[in-house]
Amino acid sequence: MFHSYLFPISYAFMTFPVAALFFTLPFLIVQYRKHGYINKVRAIMLYLLLLYLMNAYFLVLLPLPAARHNEPLAGIPYQLIPFNFIHDILKETNVSAQDVSTYWKLLTERAFLQVVFNIVLTVPFGLFLRYYFRTSWIRGILLCFLLSLSFEITQLTGIFGFYDHPYRVFDVDDLIMNTLGGMIGFLLAEWFSGLLPRIEHLDKEVDIAGKRVSYTRRAVALLFDGFICLILFNIATILDVPAAFWIVTGLYFMVFPFLNKGRTFGKWLVRIHLTGEAGRLKLTGLMIRYGLLYWIFFGLNLMIVTASLPSYGSTLFAFVIFVMDLWFAIHVLRRFFSKKPMLLYEQLSGTKHQITWQRPTPELAQKPAE
Repeated sequence: MFHSYLFPISYAFMTFPVAALFFTLPFLIVQYRKHGYINKVRAIMLYLLLLYLMNAYFLVLLPLPAARHNEPLAGIPYQLIPFNFIHDILKETNVSAQDVSTYWKLLTERAFLQVVFNIVLTVPFGLFLRYYFRTSWIRGILLCFLLSLSFEITQLTGIFGFYDHPYRVFDVDDLIMNTLGGMIGFLLAEWFSGLLPRIEHLDKEVDIAGKRVSYTRRAVALLFDGFICLILFNIATILDVPAAFWIVTGLYFMVFPFLNKGRTFGKWLVRIHLTGEAGRLKLTGLMIRYGLLYWIFFGLNLMIVTASLPSYGSTLFAFVIFVMDLWFAIHVLRRFFSKKPMLLYEQLSGTKHQITWQRPTPELAQKPAE
């Protein structure tokens, strides 16, 4: 029986890197927007929560039927009598109430182990609810019940219609035991919290506005800005706007941030902005910064694809671009691991990124948490 549990757990761990990859972008955005920076404790806890939920659902859903057009279950696909598990245990057990030496046999019997499994399954969820999310008792019970209900509905509907028929029984006892397990975890969290930093104190005495803007944060902003620019570039191309790339990048990365306190949409999303010398952002600084990056570096790379040059000229041009790209890649890597991370176009333009975060006033900083 324990082997049947190891099978879905192994699949959960194997697919976790893929799920974590898709989880990372929304995780980064939420953390930057809500907290202003990435805290390692929060990151570890949320990725552990993702890993737990994957294990929980895999344990409940696997193994899957061999084909989508599966056969219906024998009998009624639901069990709505509360505490029917007691009847199942008494019916299958070899334990004798008069013989204490037979009690250990419960630990090897399917019906009893199924109850224990349903309790243990949601204990970690209760731990997360109380330690990380700081939920109340009422909300904790409701969320544990809803998690269990999602397990049962997913099974009853054949994973929401993917399979023709349910392949597991909807059991009200599972709802009860899962909710009980979550509340046990909720109780254990009080002891567990003493071993880890308090979640509500993670940002205490952290100067968020003074933190360095990481390349990861900048990359997330660039991802969204690049997507918006791609849409604008395609629109400009359809409208036959001449020099569409240079016009779009000039308006979006130079004019728009100048009028919007140094922010593009991507920068706003991750709470960063550009600032100039003495805290004043000038249009000339933006033109130097993004003129070097987009009009020269990216612009020359674009030209090698779109320009019509003689064969000898094309080869020479491609070689020059390759050398430039290689130099730029090495330059970025060196700055990535350097204590002075400003890139060349930032130094020449006198511009840099800052976190858009209002420092709390002394009165607010001293106010106790409600």
